[in-house]
Amino acid sequence: MTITLERMDTRMTDSRAIEAFEELEVPEGFKAELLWGEIVMMAGPDLVHNRIVTKVMDQLSPDKWERVQNQDVAILAETSEPVPDLVVMALEDAPESGRLMPSEQVRLAVEVVSKTSVHRDHVTKRALYAAGRIPAYLIIDPLRGECVLLTEPTGKGEQADYRVERKAWFGDTMPVDPLGVKLDTSGFQTLPVSPPEQ
Repeated sequence: MTITLERMDTRMTDSRAIEAFEELEVPEGFKAELLWGEIVMMAGPDLVHNRIVTKVMDQLSPDKWERVQNQDVAILAETSEPVPDLVVMALEDAPESGRLMPSEQVRLAVEVVSKTSVHRDHVTKRALYAAGRIPAYLIIDPLRGECVLLTEPTGKGEQADYRVERKAWFGDTMPVDPLGVKLDTSGFQTLPVSPPEQ
């Protein structure tokens, strides 16, 4: 199915959005998300991005945690199917199969910021994951060299947020209390920041 630009610019707040998203043919090398009724498509990530996701995964015990990259998460009450860079759930909560993971089963969502996802990761998904009651959201920003852990979701819809925010610079240890883990960020690389265009 082809989505015209006119349809992509208009928020769809009912089942039409989910239907259009489910039928969307995403070109190879891209991924698509449904965020607040808008279809967002992006190119594949940078190598630095992938290395950071791997370093986080390696610090979470596979004996205790199901760690899945690029898993579709269902927040259907918010007309959303985001695809976090990493989804962490308790082994006992992990389903056997399926494309959509209910947000209630996610213990931690991780997003690694790219040059094109700064607002989406820091603002849009912050509210969305809080609305979906994901208990912890970790934003890893290689542009700033900073990690932000958000916990205790509150509120509804686009006004939802997290009550607690903890920050750590790359190189510092980031306690991820909801998982009982101290994340070593010393191996996280930063991305070069392009000078502003004149």
